[in-house]
Amino acid sequence: MPRMWGTLAGAMVAAAGSLAVVSSGAAVASAAPAAVPFAIPLGAVPGAKPPTIAQCKAQFGVPCYGPAQIRAAYDMASLYKAGHEGQGKTIVLVDAFGSPSIKSDLAGFDKGFGLPAPPSFKIITPVGKPGTNSDWAGETTLDVEWAHAMAPKANILLAETPKNETIGTAGFPQIVKAEEFVLNHKLGDVISQSFGAAEQTFPSAKSIMGLRGAYTLAAKDKVSVLASSGDAGASSPSDASQSTFFTKRVVNWPASDPLVTGVGGTQLHLNQSGARTAPDNVWNDTQLAGGPASGGGGASTVFPRPAFQKSVSSVTGNHRGVPDVSLSAAIDGAAIIYLSGSFTLVGGTSWASPTFAGIVAIADQVAGHDLGDLNAALYKLGPGSAGLPDITRGNNTVAFSQGGKSHVVKGFTAVKGYDLSSGLGTVNGAKLVAALAKS
Repeated sequence: MPRMWGTLAGAMVAAAGSLAVVSSGAAVASAAPAAVPFAIPLGAVPGAKPPTIAQCKAQFGVPCYGPAQIRAAYDMASLYKAGHEGQGKTIVLVDAFGSPSIKSDLAGFDKGFGLPAPPSFKIITPVGKPGTNSDWAGETTLDVEWAHAMAPKANILLAETPKNETIGTAGFPQIVKAEEFVLNHKLGDVISQSFGAAEQTFPSAKSIMGLRGAYTLAAKDKVSVLASSGDAGASSPSDASQSTFFTKRVVNWPASDPLVTGVGGTQLHLNQSGARTAPDNVWNDTQLAGGPASGGGGASTVFPRPAFQKSVSSVTGNHRGVPDVSLSAAIDGAAIIYLSGSFTLVGGTSWASPTFAGIVAIADQVAGHDLGDLNAALYKLGPGSAGLPDITRGNNTVAFSQGGKSHVVKGFTAVKGYDLSSGLGTVNGAKLVAALAKS
């Protein structure tokens, strides 16, 4: 279950600068992310002042966004002004190994961006104390800091597991047990997962069915579960090295699970105030990254079309379609995190899921109760509704060289209405929260 923390290739790596630039990933099948370093240090500068969009463009040729820009892009201001910042709700983030510096990193992030500390930030290790892994530390940092950025007064619970997730079932039993612990002890309201594996990497469909215990429990207990859809577009890594990819269309589980809301990726085009300078499009940085780097999406080969997707059956056929919604995930328009004393740029659907988790926590607060499984309500609203602006630009086709051959995995193009690259569309936070709270 991978993060695919990969480096930017070519000129991006060659550029000298004061930030570390990485591509962070989530729901893609891989082995220990140590196989692909999560960042190439480009003279990272310690300090409490985050870079501006202009500084990132000047040094790396890509813009970067902090909480102010993303909050503006998703129209969160009226919620915050009304006092809705996630109070009383707990966002659960699940990560292998975690990060030994996460508490100090979150404090540095908050100081740099002028955010309050969360009311409560707890770390639990319900299935055993993990060791350390610098690559997964970056993933943890992205999850924690951006869930907090969107819902600054929600509690944060980090559940760490001790086993490195790889393709197939390895590592998933520990994840399931950790999430079941959280649910059995009623410790959270929203669970965000920035990991996954291609359905085809599991021994069988039955093996996936045997790992769904936490999701059935979450549905029963009205806890929302989110998962990143992946960072290899219509493909996904096919072996434990992360160096080979499927040459056919695949999707990743748990994002493909009908009890989970799959969160795909978009690219935002913002100015320093967070105003759009162009419409959002499906995230696809494959050319920039020199290999697959796009939001995961497609049709499940394990799960049939759930009832909530009946309205989009002309797109999904008889299969569960992924993603359900999409948020910012681009490298070319990267997230800023604070990691080990430096501001760092990252991208990937690992950013999109915790961002959406913050919005869901606020929706729980406004509703006065936990919303639980979101999918039926999201599809009832439908693409192009006030809370779910449609995405009609881009695709998740990816190209790569493998085994001495060039491959193209043709993905899906964003069109009017639901599609298998952006789902129902993206999010208008204020309007979506209002709509979900009434559902």
